[in-house]
Amino acid sequence: MSDLYTPSGDPGVDRLAFFHLLERLKTQKRTGWINNHVPDPESISDHMYRMSVLALCSSDPDLDVSKCTMMCIVHDIAEAQVGDIAPSHGIAKEEKIRLETEAMRNIVHDMLHNSSAAQRIEALWQEYEAGETAEAKFVKDLDRIEMALQASEYEKRHDKDLQAFFDSSLPKIRHPEVRDWAEDLERERTAKSISSVDET
Repeated sequence: MSDLYTPSGDPGVDRLAFFHLLERLKTQKRTGWINNHVPDPESISDHMYRMSVLALCSSDPDLDVSKCTMMCIVHDIAEAQVGDIAPSHGIAKEEKIRLETEAMRNIVHDMLHNSSAAQRIEALWQEYEAGETAEAKFVKDLDRIEMALQASEYEKRHDKDLQAFFDSSLPKIRHPEVRDWAEDLERERTAKSISSVDET
């Protein structure tokens, strides 16, 4: 975890510090892939970007797709400060929540001076963390399907077995449309596996 930002008192300077902080999301690699020795793994922002586009692909008329897209963009934003904390780090869930909440407070109040933009970011992050609204549940399912998509691509690219990533994500998907996407992915993965066997 990086040291939290100490505000200068100048809103412009502090806002610019936040803009620079976001660069860490572009450079920090996702822990799960690092732990599985995947070459050149995706960054945190890579993950959030595809989630955002997946949200735009939804045809569910009952969802606020714009809100879902924004939620995808900010749901891991605290990781710019604390990093991508995974079970392998041995940090308790309660401590992870505390660290991320503290990081968000630093972003919202010390960097963005509790502006209307800061409040919007915070509200979206809190809604996702609470996981109670239809949009938050949908975005959580996008988080799962995006990870499975990436695992499938890494399996093909690097000839690795990443079954654990499918086991920990796809069975938990509940939204019907995302469930359909997951089934399509599972069929594609099965077909690739059969094709590989036929080639040997």
